[in-house]
Amino acid sequence: MDLGIKGKTALVCASSKGLGLGCAEALAEAGVNLIMNARGADALQASAERLRQEYGVEITTVAADVATAEGQAAVIEAAGDVDILVNNAGGPPPGMWQDWGRDDFIAALDANMLAPIALIKALVPGMMERGWGRVVNITSQSVRAPIGVLGLSNSARTGLTGYVAGTSRQVAGSGVNINNLLPGIHATDRADALDSGVVKQKGITLDEARAQRAATIPAGRYGTRQEFGAACAFLCSQHAGFIVGQNILLDGGATNLTM
Repeated sequence: MDLGIKGKTALVCASSKGLGLGCAEALAEAGVNLIMNARGADALQASAERLRQEYGVEITTVAADVATAEGQAAVIEAAGDVDILVNNAGGPPPGMWQDWGRDDFIAALDANMLAPIALIKALVPGMMERGWGRVVNITSQSVRAPIGVLGLSNSARTGLTGYVAGTSRQVAGSGVNINNLLPGIHATDRADALDSGVVKQKGITLDEARAQRAATIPAGRYGTRQEFGAACAFLCSQHAGFIVGQNILLDGGATNLTM
């Protein structure tokens, strides 16, 4: 399918690896030029160069932490008049409800709620003026069904979801569509970190921890960054103009919901 976005420009945050990289790959394959962001410069440059070679698109890299005001300013300056924004940031650490204090919640909010909102506020007005734009926020399945040990993520990402619910409907009439992708477990560093926690807790091997988690997923496996990226690219396409303010689960059926 031709996504109809060749020649457009996208800012993809946290895109040196994992789900962000999957989104960058799928957009580059569709002919979209990229501003790629991540905290680690080396991995970012390596991923960007590979995509340049594979897809022939223009790519600018910005090594910065979008959870900080300085990082946001650097990314916004590089983004310019982008057509597409993919918000993404690593999730806060797991733990138990007694473990987290005010500073932990502030850090989670900065990374997973306030940073995406800052980028939306900075870049969506230009999209509205030009009459077309797409925003995809990578959140989590936990906004539909909270995960106990991910209380920081539950809180911050649900806050962003509430903001998007109202904002998306205010800007849709200007041709700008904002939606959220809610990943379950995918084969990324985040999954490795969570599985490593189970290894320590239960005294089992990493392979055993992965097998136990995969058994809880009706699809029987972890997702891949490539299939996640394809879903993101579709939401950014010309074909997604009637999808507004939605929360789309990509979890292999793990979240047990009727609606």
